[in-house]
Amino acid sequence: MNPPPPPPLPDELTPLLHRLRLPYLRAAAPEVCATARAQRWEPTEVLRTLLAEEVRGRDQAMHAQRRHAAGLPSGKTWASWQPEASSIPRPTQQALLTLEWGGRAENLAVGGPSGTGTSHLCEALAAATIDSGRRVAWFTLESLTTLLGRAKVDGSVAKVVTRITRADLIVIDDVGLLPAGQDAAEALYRVVDAAYERRSVAVTSNLHPAGFDTIMPKTLATAAVDRLLHHAHVVLTDGTSHRLTQATAGTGVQPLV
Repeated sequence: MNPPPPPPLPDELTPLLHRLRLPYLRAAAPEVCATARAQRWEPTEVLRTLLAEEVRGRDQAMHAQRRHAAGLPSGKTWASWQPEASSIPRPTQQALLTLEWGGRAENLAVGGPSGTGTSHLCEALAAATIDSGRRVAWFTLESLTTLLGRAKVDGSVAKVVTRITRADLIVIDDVGLLPAGQDAAEALYRVVDAAYERRSVAVTSNLHPAGFDTIMPKTLATAAVDRLLHHAHVVLTDGTSHRLTQATAGTGVQPLV
């Protein structure tokens, strides 16, 4: 048998809590007050419990807001990362997970064949960055180029770049998978230059960054890579595609029967 619901708050308290913008405290207050009466809590314990509920609720809401704003592509985290399946040395994996490099505004360049975990690694690190209370912005090179291309139309490129670099970690995924012309090279350069020594930029590619000048205009590529690699950890993967391996083994889908 379910216990009866706690009595509601007095009518005069609800508008006050609305005005003070304390939604989580307001939601928890009836049950906390009922428990406090039954167990004869000290007034300070009631206050501490209610404020702790408000802080917890705000922290959860902020975390959800940051995850939504980051635009992470698939929801992968470190829990789904398989360290033993990666060609990246274990000590390097653990050092990256400390996120100390992000606190120092250092960059990360992850290069390797498609399917070897480059994007998964960066998304897991991005999710951990959000969990630590910091902000993340995730782009593919194509989506970044499109965003700045639209900003060119109304002359808001500087404003958009400033907004992007408010994030503590900016991820630019899949550099080199699609042809990259002048606009893509300019987009990459603008963001890397604006973030230089202020924010961390993580780039994934099927190429080493030194080869970016083979897929985009050399002058902009050289300038972007110069800034990207100055304070960067370069991590290279190898081996066959994890996706292809799973598909070949028949583990990529649930059996139909």
